[in-house]
Amino acid sequence: MKRLLYTLTAGVIAAIALFAAAETAPAQRRATPVNTPATRTQPVRDAKADSLRALEARRKRSTQYTDESGKIVMVDTLTGVEWTDSTLLPKAPPMKYPLLHDLSVGINIWDPVMRLFGQHYGGASAWVSLSMHNRYNPVFEFGMAGAKNTPENNNYTYHGKVSPFFKLGLDYNFLYNSNPDYRFFAGIRYGFSPFRFSVADVTIKDNYWGEDASFAIPSTSVTAGWIEVRLGLRVKIWGPISAGWMVHYQSLLHRTHPAVGDAWYIPGYGTANSTISGSFSISYTLPLNKGKTPPPPPDAEADRIPTSVISAPPTPPGDYPDNPQQ
Repeated sequence: MKRLLYTLTAGVIAAIALFAAAETAPAQRRATPVNTPATRTQPVRDAKADSLRALEARRKRSTQYTDESGKIVMVDTLTGVEWTDSTLLPKAPPMKYPLLHDLSVGINIWDPVMRLFGQHYGGASAWVSLSMHNRYNPVFEFGMAGAKNTPENNNYTYHGKVSPFFKLGLDYNFLYNSNPDYRFFAGIRYGFSPFRFSVADVTIKDNYWGEDASFAIPSTSVTAGWIEVRLGLRVKIWGPISAGWMVHYQSLLHRTHPAVGDAWYIPGYGTANSTISGSFSISYTLPLNKGKTPPPPPDAEADRIPTSVISAPPTPPGDYPDNPQQ
């Protein structure tokens, strides 16, 4: 009986203490949630100022160290938890140039020059390139090329009719935030050509009968498609005129295999067994946002001395109240 009485007395005292604490505690502010279509479909987030204050408080109670990769790691001194300060992470440089920066039109003179040095195939092509942010450059190229070759110590003449070829691709400028007059880039192209070829004066010697047989392969229509990976450099030489050099690694993706045999030369690609090629272009650049030039660097503005400071007359020494000369 005494134990039950003691238990009831303790419960009453605890209830009185909880009631007194509730009465003396400061009232908490209540916020009535706003029920709008946005709150029903989107999560409720803290204000930006609250997030910044929480981040600053966490910084103050944290220490930091740099790991082996050079990354700054923060350590919360209260919990010992490691965390990363997103404001210290390196940020990608912004695009300095507008989306539609310039348009370039060029001609590839590699094959015409090489034909002057005895090359038996080739042609000429023209291309157009759109510069986007001085970073991405979609390119379209069209050209005409053919071949005529009689190899030494061979008994035939290969004729490749002058035929069209097309190339479509994209270049990436690694110097996109630098002077657009100088570009170092890598690119990719898909090439395609429908063309015709023939072989004349094919002679077969018969050592047994001592007679020669001749025949020809008539004009045959075929197609070929290939891919090119490019690395190039383009520099301004005068005004809007630029020169560009490129090295190509190329590989055939598909081609027609006629019954008479495969074509020796493919317009726009070169000889069928070639994997390395090159190009040299002269181009004309037309700016699309001539009035929109990038702002000067911040340090250049900071180093500039205001005119008012230069032209302001010196203040007499006596005008300073704490001047020791008085």
